[in-house]
Amino acid sequence: MRYDFTTRLDRRGSGSSKWDMMLAKKPDVSPGVIPLSVADMELPNPPEVVEGLREFLKTAVLGYTSPTGAYFDAVAHWMRTRHGWEVRREWIVPAPGVVPAFFAAVRAFTEPGEGVITMPPVYYPFAMAATACGRTLVANPLAYRDGDGGDGRYHIDFDDLEAKAREPRNKLLLLCSPHNPVGRVWSREELARVADICGRNGVLVVSDEIHFDLLMPGVEHTVYATLSAEAEQNCVVCTAPSKTFNLAGMQASNIVVPNPGLRQRLKDQFMKNAQFTLNILGQKACEIAYTRCAPWLDAFLELLRANHGLVRDFFAAHIPQVKAVPLEGTYLQWLDFRALGLDAAELERFMVGEAEWFTDEGPMFGAEGGGFERINLACPTAALQEALERLRKALRRRSLLPR
Repeated sequence: MRYDFTTRLDRRGSGSSKWDMMLAKKPDVSPGVIPLSVADMELPNPPEVVEGLREFLKTAVLGYTSPTGAYFDAVAHWMRTRHGWEVRREWIVPAPGVVPAFFAAVRAFTEPGEGVITMPPVYYPFAMAATACGRTLVANPLAYRDGDGGDGRYHIDFDDLEAKAREPRNKLLLLCSPHNPVGRVWSREELARVADICGRNGVLVVSDEIHFDLLMPGVEHTVYATLSAEAEQNCVVCTAPSKTFNLAGMQASNIVVPNPGLRQRLKDQFMKNAQFTLNILGQKACEIAYTRCAPWLDAFLELLRANHGLVRDFFAAHIPQVKAVPLEGTYLQWLDFRALGLDAAELERFMVGEAEWFTDEGPMFGAEGGGFERINLACPTAALQEALERLRKALRRRSLLPR
């Protein structure tokens, strides 16, 4: 089947979060401009999901619904065939989203005032989960090796992680794997060091692996729970079809907890939040995606890889002051604008008012994100090319680039 990755969507008035935010910032935005911010796709949904839900709705009764055997089988099938991970049915805890799941995990596995470790710059709800739940946010900043002799990538500071994990009040690590926004896919060796440090120091690992299907050529993702028997029993792995198949609005996630004691504690916390089951259409969409949409994903990955190459090469050739951080996973490109010499407020004014670039600004992901921007590559290539040209013209008008 041929898939449509070229149609330019206009999501005004649809309730799209990122379109509403773009229009709130600039109501007179030029025709054809799309936002490059929030992590959903500017692409039509997989037709198999649309057709499958249409068929389902012909006979379905939309009443109270428990997860079906077909749903559990589909999740286990995807984990086995796509990730080489044998997941037992009883390990799967359905949840209305990965974010609600790690908020629940923070409440379930830590007490008020205890430490939750994160690796900034990192997906901003991680910090929210710690602070909103009355826990102490503990930063283990990633090391950006962009100077002489560096590889331009981010790395885990293991010495600092060891020091933070050794503190008795630090009980939980929120791990982003693959990492949003810096695009790292942690190697098996890196993850094994994390597991060793956390295991020795009694720190539970909650691994957000929502982007684990979105990989660059030659890159392999390691599911945290597959590292060792010890790691398997000391983790909660958060997965979902939402990023992979553009189903975030369906609010269906699959949280995998092999340890029965941890699993029951997480379920108990969901019960306290009155979160009992999945939305009926979310459950069905997940099942359809995981059983019928692998060809669509393979086609999308070709688009993603092409779009990343376009961005990387464009900046290298035309705007060398801006560095495109190497992308290994996710469909989110991290860009280093620091060489332009603009402070955060000025950079934001320039982006929105002059370049009509609507991104997720670096400081959203922690102080370590200052001077960076995150853009979404899950869009038609033509729209991305137009955005890049618009940025180049705006920089020239500002005399920040030679004419």
